[in-house]
Amino acid sequence: MSILKKFTRIGKNRKFDYKPRFYDDKGKGNPYKIEPRFDKFRSTVNSPRGIKGKFNSAIDDVKTQGDRNLKIRLAVILAILILIFLYIIDFDISIFFK
Repeated sequence: MSILKKFTRIGKNRKFDYKPRFYDDKGKGNPYKIEPRFDKFRSTVNSPRGIKGKFNSAIDDVKTQGDRNLKIRLAVILAILILIFLYIIDFDISIFFK
């Protein structure tokens, strides 16, 4: 029985305690925690749960003003893409005029 135990015995897990050479633990945060750069500026990260919390965050997002130039630029790009699409499918605009 002891011969069989030598081959079938599972070894114990050994604890590996790694401390980086140049890591200053008095600094801010964990160096191994992966966090995107712009998380602190996003309103959707770590948003409150529940219907009331979601509703309040949606109302706050509506209240914040966006960049006006961005909205105009988006409208112009969308209009250009629609015109290109209409040209490709050979759309006839004369159906709207008498």
